[in-house]
Amino acid sequence: MSAPVRRPTIRDIALAAGVSKASVSYALNGGPGVSAATRERVLAVAAQLGWRPSAAARSLSHARAHAVGLALARDVRLLGEEPYYMRFISGMEAVLAAEGTSLLLTVVPDVDTAVEVLRTWWAERRVDGVVLTDLLVDDPRLAAVRETGVPCVLRGGPGDVRGPQVAAAPEDHRQAFTDVVEHLLARGHRRLARVSGPPSFAHTRRRDEAWARVTARLVGRAEPVVVADYSGAGGVAAVRDLLTREHPPTAVVFDNDVMAATVVAERAALGVSVPGDLAVVAGDDSLLCRLATPAITSLRRDVVADGAVSARLLLDLLAGRDPGPVGPGTRDLVVRAST
Repeated sequence: MSAPVRRPTIRDIALAAGVSKASVSYALNGGPGVSAATRERVLAVAAQLGWRPSAAARSLSHARAHAVGLALARDVRLLGEEPYYMRFISGMEAVLAAEGTSLLLTVVPDVDTAVEVLRTWWAERRVDGVVLTDLLVDDPRLAAVRETGVPCVLRGGPGDVRGPQVAAAPEDHRQAFTDVVEHLLARGHRRLARVSGPPSFAHTRRRDEAWARVTARLVGRAEPVVVADYSGAGGVAAVRDLLTREHPPTAVVFDNDVMAATVVAERAALGVSVPGDLAVVAGDDSLLCRLATPAITSLRRDVVADGAVSARLLLDLLAGRDPGPVGPGTRDLVVRAST
């Protein structure tokens, strides 16, 4: 008896056409994620191989996955130091679990890989929508969202990015910086500085603009910013640079808690006392700020609530509900011993 003939699969078509499985899926399903030339090549190869869609696959393609995706494009080593994401994810999970929806989470090295992950998830119907975080100034994930039509929530994105399948949760940096600068000025500081994250992030650019405007108005000049990478070592290197300048700052505001807490821990090696020589302000108010000695003044934001809001926005999009305008997230100044 001869062996049964194996049905050709999407993988077979992808190999023969020299494209990804996701591209094959877009082409076969009439999706917008591929060029006309690629679509024609895929369809020709599919016909040559005798491919036919299965009835089961057709029925499943219209079913909900009951899952949403979060692909974090961050260095795994930095992710291990940073407490932000565990709190953000716990907020998402609290909302999603109550609705019977799972969170599909992966960590990738860069946004280009995140684009491929997003396209594959959507092509294989593994997620019903995605949350994007740490948007770049020119982020290729936004183009992928537009091309595929995947429902999406932008965390920390600009408030004017909206559409039938996109919602944004913006942040208000200007008021937060106003509060902290006024606090530092009231304590006699006249030379301030900020240690930022990478300028490739859109939220860093918005913070830069807010810091420059606020310090120019309240101090009389735009106070300096030193770029770092959110790591503890990066924060220490940035402060070491600031301390060697002709007019070193007496107060430094950090964009995250890891950098601030490491500087406080390494103050002896830096040759300063906190707050005697250098006042320190952190950016998120995680447990690191309360455990440090001295405890660190911070701009508190409810990161768990941020995750919950993002999940709820996405569920509204998936249910066809208009999430409406989302007000900018706020931060409250929590004064502790470091200032």
